[in-house]
Amino acid sequence: MFFRLTRFVSLTAIAFAVSLPVFAAGTAKHFVLVVWDGMRPDFVTPELTPTLWQLREQGVWFANHHSVFPTSTEVNGAVLATGCFPQRNGVLANREYRREIDPLKSYETQALQPVRRGDAVTGGKYLRVPTLAELVQKHGGATAVAGSKAVAFLHDRKERAEDSPDPVWFADGALPQSRFAELTNRFGAFPAAVVPNSPRDTWTTRCLTEAFWERGVPRYSVLWLSEPDHSQHQRGVGSTNALAALRSSDNRLATVLQELERRSVRDETDIVVVSDHGFSTIGEMASSVKALQAAGLNARTNLDQPPVTGDVVVVGNSGTVLFYVTGGQRAVIKRTVTTLQRQPNAGVIFSRLKLPGTFPLAEARLDSPAAPDVVMAVGWTAKPDDADGHPRVHIRSDGYTQANRGNGTHTSLSPLDLHNTAVACGPDFRRGLTNALPSGNVDIVPTLLWLMNIKSPEPLDGRVLSETLSVDGPRVREPKSVRREAKADLPDGVWQQHLKFTELNGVCYLDEGNGGWSPKSK
Repeated sequence: MFFRLTRFVSLTAIAFAVSLPVFAAGTAKHFVLVVWDGMRPDFVTPELTPTLWQLREQGVWFANHHSVFPTSTEVNGAVLATGCFPQRNGVLANREYRREIDPLKSYETQALQPVRRGDAVTGGKYLRVPTLAELVQKHGGATAVAGSKAVAFLHDRKERAEDSPDPVWFADGALPQSRFAELTNRFGAFPAAVVPNSPRDTWTTRCLTEAFWERGVPRYSVLWLSEPDHSQHQRGVGSTNALAALRSSDNRLATVLQELERRSVRDETDIVVVSDHGFSTIGEMASSVKALQAAGLNARTNLDQPPVTGDVVVVGNSGTVLFYVTGGQRAVIKRTVTTLQRQPNAGVIFSRLKLPGTFPLAEARLDSPAAPDVVMAVGWTAKPDDADGHPRVHIRSDGYTQANRGNGTHTSLSPLDLHNTAVACGPDFRRGLTNALPSGNVDIVPTLLWLMNIKSPEPLDGRVLSETLSVDGPRVREPKSVRREAKADLPDGVWQQHLKFTELNGVCYLDEGNGGWSPKSK
């Protein structure tokens, strides 16, 4: 198997049937979610990340954990906030295009102004379901969110009173707004981004542990660190800078644990450390816009005026590209798809329309009202392991202009993007367990809500990770592996693509997806 797992727990020991209550609250009084942006599980080692390694040995190591496609920060930021897939929470990519938010250009889905505009035009439903932080507050609990990146804002974005007990810091912004001056006066200006991004992550960690926890650790806390994602993008996976970034995040985790110890609440705190996605390496650069233009389509990324019927707005996200066909014309969508199927950078194509050689948007849980007409995950190629034994994948990056070959990137359906890191430790989690069953970012919120004895007003897409808990949970059934294939036999060649995923308790975990074009001999 391409993605190697190091230790296993017997599946028969955890796939059992018992009669359980509707909810079984845990014993923890506090819950802390720490996100290491872009952390791959194969880099969790005693040498590189001793604090995280020790936490893994003391608690639960999720050896088969999954990011949600597109494997990007904002997509998984929303998933980790809501427990729902993109089709239901409404965030489909790092960058999207919606005419009601901005008719002329794509926007960053975590940025303050687009989010505020999105809430304004949807009656407060930019995120279409509640977040965990919002539910905790609704049930009388206090929360604290601190992020070196703006994505932390998605966890708790609502405006609040100046005396709110639920503070938020998100990459040079604060809620309530009065906290901004207070925090920058106390800790200094938010640092400029550098490689590694340790100054920003250190500042943000101090913001949480020294300021937000000053009067006590709240019911629920989120700490979002920018590393190792930042350094892997800038210098490459496994680079000297990226390895230093791992140590930086490990030190920030140690700060959190030490503060819990100092406050004598470590033993009554459930801690979950997770990454939003894994990482691949850029092998080639590509441009779907140029390919569509060469095929005679009016494809554009930057607009001088709102698009007209038949225009194709292209939004690149490196490992995934979104295509919005103005007016939804079937002929234009079909031509877009058949053009992409002939391109060397194509991997898996999803379409709003039923077309040969595509999967429906629903297969990737992307069929929201604002979804594009076509989504393409770029192709990837497995490469020999690096000198330290870490697996490598090269992808054909599309639309990520601030990068070069050899830099790190993600958002594709490569197994290294889809398999990410997760560790849990605390009174409600089993000790010394390696969980080989499939799990995912979509399961974090359902599990924490279960332990908090809070019922979401909306159905959740993830499952409770019962096999890892020291308290009762819903029955865990046997996982089932599934492979989907699609084919288009065109006059000049054949396009074939596949998806592999595992289904457990009604949740589908994508394991990989790829495809390719085979020209016919003349």
